[in-house]
Amino acid sequence: MGERDFIALIDGVHQLVKAPIVLVWDRLNTHVSRRMRDLVAERDWLTVFLLPAYSPDLNPVEWVGAHVKRSLANLAVMALDRLQALVRHRLKRLQYRPDTLDGFMAGTGLALGIPTSP
Repeated sequence: MGERDFIALIDGVHQLVKAPIVLVWDRLNTHVSRRMRDLVAERDWLTVFLLPAYSPDLNPVEWVGAHVKRSLANLAVMALDRLQALVRHRLKRLQYRPDTLDGFMAGTGLALGIPTSP
């Protein structure tokens, strides 16, 4: 995905929620490019915070990845498409386990509450 793809997604979400958006991004090259900074600056309803350069403990996606990898430990598959199907199935199951997903967020130490105005 490039900058235009990310911005199109964010613009679409903004149209749906009709509210300001706050993003916490890792330092993927398309997140920190000059073009992306310009696109973000054009949207006064969008606030972006960047994670430190290497901070897997603050990124809940890392927790999801570790969880899925653990569930596949000691597994031998004969075909790549079978492995792909297993990973998709494990990720799909997580969608129905909000307590587990909340645990991944809690593991970061980041607040889950609604921010209050100063």
